[in-house]
Amino acid sequence: MALAYNHEEIAPRELKPALLELEGISRATIEAHYKLYQGYVAKRNEILGKLAGVDLTSANQTYSELRALKVDLTFAIGGIKNHELYFEHLGGSGGDPRGRFGELVRRDFGSAADWKADLKATAMAGRGWAWTAYDWDEGRLMNYIGDAQNTFPVWNATPLVGLDVYEHAYFLDYQVARAKYIDAWFNNVDWDAVNARLAKSL
Repeated sequence: MALAYNHEEIAPRELKPALLELEGISRATIEAHYKLYQGYVAKRNEILGKLAGVDLTSANQTYSELRALKVDLTFAIGGIKNHELYFEHLGGSGGDPRGRFGELVRRDFGSAADWKADLKATAMAGRGWAWTAYDWDEGRLMNYIGDAQNTFPVWNATPLVGLDVYEHAYFLDYQVARAKYIDAWFNNVDWDAVNARLAKSL
């Protein structure tokens, strides 16, 4: 029986040169972080290849090859999507959100300072990720938490900002001082990139 896994292998997106010259986030950290992203791309390709030959009749919710591959696929693809978002909107001058995104932040959080405080707290409470997403059902921006690449997805919400707080994102530069890394991250956001993503989504 033919499966719908007639996929093409993908390649990692190129790393923008500006990401190697961030304020407070070292080149070594970004280069190591990018290698991790490359690994997610490789695993996505590998898993889709294996799914092409899996036995569908052996599927089982306790354990089966199909279940294991499908679960791991969510982690690999989540790692790709999260990191492409993360790298896409770094390399800017930071500051308060500008443009349409800034308007939505002020509308939905009251002020840029309140949005930053909430996103920072969300990131401190998470084990892996914090996102600002436009929730289509709520009709507003919301800050959401994720403990891994594939945990706590919120259906019908479009991520616009992704903040990686896994240790690999900051340990070389800040050891366990995650809050200092988050402050540095805010100083490097490219609001033009955020607004470009917003324009495609809303």
